[in-house]
Amino acid sequence: MTTCLITAINRGIGRELVAAALAKGWTVYGSVRSEEAAREITEAFEGKVMPLVFDVTDHKAVEAAADALDAPIDVLINNAGIIGPDRQSPLDMDYDGFHETLAINTLGPLAVSQSFLAHILKDKPGTIITVSSQMSWMGYRKSDRIAYRASKAAVNKVMQGLATELENERVPVALIDPGWVRTDMGGPEADNCPADVATGILNLSETLTLKDTGKFFKWSGEERPF
Repeated sequence: MTTCLITAINRGIGRELVAAALAKGWTVYGSVRSEEAAREITEAFEGKVMPLVFDVTDHKAVEAAADALDAPIDVLINNAGIIGPDRQSPLDMDYDGFHETLAINTLGPLAVSQSFLAHILKDKPGTIITVSSQMSWMGYRKSDRIAYRASKAAVNKVMQGLATELENERVPVALIDPGWVRTDMGGPEADNCPADVATGILNLSETLTLKDTGKFFKWSGEERPF
């Protein structure tokens, strides 16, 4: 049976990833930031998901959660992310908001991947997936939401480096572009259904091999440029 860990499962893509993973019969661990959220998610999924309480920016809490877990992880999905501050133009930047965006979107996935690496290597090598964004593409010159764009471009590079470091351990590391999704972040006019995106991400996780490590994929399976 596949065991997965998904960060930020209380809403959006994360919550849909839980539903899709349970539908596949997987064992699901998921991070939430409070005991209240843990209770809510436990009730919502009738005790079938095991919540871990930590904020991805609190690296000591992430390490403590990893130390307390006694299970292998076959699939780690770094899903936690924010769109960033209201002011994030290159000419008008909320720098505290920019720091927070980098802390969650870039440093968080690395901290979680490092802390839970022993679980990923515990039985057979697992897979690490990080949810990125098409807005990270360096072919764009758009300047809106630049803190968000920069944080996702940065996490792409970080995960590409992690892929190189873990290749000898036979751990595939990949990035996923979920597209524009109808979530609180994406809004009701977005193109993609979150349930479809979640299913696509899980299907991709089942087919990833070492030949795919370090690559960037659309949720539907096509490889994307960085």
